[in-house]
Amino acid sequence: MANNRLFDGITVFVQVVKCGGFGAAAEATGHSNSYVSKEIAKLESRLGVRLLNRTTRSVALTPEGKTYYQECVQLINDAEQAVAEITQSTVEPKGTLKVSCPVWFGKQYLADVFTTYLSRYPEVTLELDMSDKPIDVIADGYDLVIRATAKLDDSSLICKRIYNSRICTVASKQYLKHYGYPQHPSELSAHSCFCYTNLKKFNVWEYRDKAGNKTLVEVQQRVLSNNTEMSLELVKNGLGIIRVPEFYIEAQLQSGELVLLFDDYIFPEIDVYALYPTRKHVASKVSCFLDLITEIVTPC
Repeated sequence: MANNRLFDGITVFVQVVKCGGFGAAAEATGHSNSYVSKEIAKLESRLGVRLLNRTTRSVALTPEGKTYYQECVQLINDAEQAVAEITQSTVEPKGTLKVSCPVWFGKQYLADVFTTYLSRYPEVTLELDMSDKPIDVIADGYDLVIRATAKLDDSSLICKRIYNSRICTVASKQYLKHYGYPQHPSELSAHSCFCYTNLKKFNVWEYRDKAGNKTLVEVQQRVLSNNTEMSLELVKNGLGIIRVPEFYIEAQLQSGELVLLFDDYIFPEIDVYALYPTRKHVASKVSCFLDLITEIVTPC
């Protein structure tokens, strides 16, 4: 038999969390404080768990409440999207689009996407996190996350490849003049190297020659950093060697400010993906943003 009370109290519960209290939720929903309180109590009783810890001044989610809240928000979003698609009551994207992307890729490749998106869809607010830090897309409430990786982890997320780049090893002319030009990757162990700490094996660099022979080098870690932009500034100043996706250094390679090493080797590649929660119906604010990336960003 179907549970006809399955959705009872969900919208009230979400409003209490969003508004930060029973009184504010009552005002937002047009109900009395007692009605909101009774709805939450009935919901907790039906679920058999406590969702909210209450004090005289505030409410806070319990661990069970946090998990349930995330699922309820997703449920409401999906329901609203389904209604919009059926009734065509909304054509233009609305609401807040929460996006995270790497600093450098965002500046170099997505600035025009953000500009066009905000100009084209004035009813959307953009919440933008520029970082490379690991993110739980669903738990942290992101609509879309852009990440560069050589190997995509297994995930329940939908992924769309939006860019591809080779990984290059580079140094400045100043550094090479002072410390010598390494002819083989194994010589890197005697050089000062800049390592990116968000990688699992940040101090082990892999190379493969055109015959398929693999070389693993444990490099000297002159600098460990989670910020590639800062590391590149130091490398350009002659302080070491770095291994980065080419999209970071295209201008410096063309100008000769940085020199490409081991160009007779096979360059590994890295893909840039747009990741977003698995949904049967993708919100228009997300699908329109993805369409703009395809339209504006250089194809893979």
